Amino acid sequence: QVQLVESGGGLVQARGSLRLSCAASERTFSNYAMGWFRQAPGKEREFVAAISWSGGSTNYADSVKGRFTISRDNAKNTVYLQLNSLKPEDTAVYYCAQSRLGSPAPVVKWYNNWGQGTQVTVSS
Repeated sequence: QVQLVESGGGLVQARGSLRLSCAASERTFSNYAMGWFRQAPGKEREFVAAISWSGGSTNYADSVKGRFTISRDNAKNTVYLQLNSLKPEDTAVYYCAQSRLGSPAPVVKWYNNWGQGTQVTVSS
């Protein structure tokens, strides 16, 4: 089973930026879509962004469109999430996940491998 390790979280002021990375342990990484999800305290895990196996197609939650950008480098087995114009409501643990599909589905049930998460805290 592929292992996913996120990094890049931290504390940032509102309107600031962060770049999250997620490194996969296997080259089969490039066969599947990848997604980012987040979970705030007391809330359900929610979809943030996803990218197809090739990187040619992306999908974003309405709440992050225009502010976050997902990308991937299959040569490095890594997927990224650039977070710009951060808001306090973006505070959450961010998880990357590997899909069972090649297309960027925005639904948790299609993702079967998850990282341990990285905390993003946005202060006002």
